[in-house]
Amino acid sequence: MKIDIKSSEKEQIEENLAKAGFKSYRAAQVWGWLQKGVTDFAQMTNIPAELINYLKENYYISVINIEKKLISGYDSTVKYLFSLHDGFFIESVVMRYKHGNTICISTQAGCKMNCAFCATGKNGFKRNLTPAEMLLQIEIANKDLFGAGTLDTSSKTKTDGHEHINNVVLMGMGEPLDNFDNVIKFFKLINGKIGMRHISLSTCGVVPKIYELAEYKFGLTLSVSLHAPNDALRSRTMPINNTYPIADLLRACRHYAKVTGRRISFEYALIEGVNDSDECATELAQKLRGMLCHVN
Repeated sequence: MKIDIKSSEKEQIEENLAKAGFKSYRAAQVWGWLQKGVTDFAQMTNIPAELINYLKENYYISVINIEKKLISGYDSTVKYLFSLHDGFFIESVVMRYKHGNTICISTQAGCKMNCAFCATGKNGFKRNLTPAEMLLQIEIANKDLFGAGTLDTSSKTKTDGHEHINNVVLMGMGEPLDNFDNVIKFFKLINGKIGMRHISLSTCGVVPKIYELAEYKFGLTLSVSLHAPNDALRSRTMPINNTYPIADLLRACRHYAKVTGRRISFEYALIEGVNDSDECATELAQKLRGMLCHVN
């Protein structure tokens, strides 16, 4: 089975090429071409035919394409529909603020979680995205909106005259913690391009993976889709609550905040007549009291 080479770390490519008998500097050449965004190994003009053939036999270069682009007339928000190499589709959204530009990316094509208020789950789960497919959503949107400027978090506008995508939110299609290994590899790929304090990961509450994520101490923001203060209400709209009830979820969140020192963000969509009463607000406040968190 061929490997998505853009999802590989530089050290992995070096190791594999060395085992195949190629000199060490060849890996640096291949890595350099990948950073330039080539989509075909034949475009790597300074490497020999023998190495190109080896790469074609063992790897592929992941590619995503813009199928549709919608621009809001209200606030310049941009929504992308991307097609993947195998015919599946994913969505990303870029939101532009005075403090910078944020992209919301997908981590799966489809979703298994079937939350009642989310359209993605209604179409079923297709497959996990590779780390490179996550990164490509950012790079392609950045190039489409802001030209050839590189990704950077330090300011909205750089001296090269380009704006940039500054912040990333894993809150598009799919449940990031259900694609845990690839998401971790994505974080390693994006390291040095966008800092972890500019990245947020949103989960519906896959409790074991919250504990596992805490051990990496990445410094990212964990956002938890809560949407209810008790199990009776939450289970009505979020089936995952039947597996990981609120008490277990909040225990994991307290652990995450303690281990990482990072504030948890609880997402709460108000649904009229369901979870928007004063009693719900009071119950929520009591359960979150004392935790390093805020409610959005």
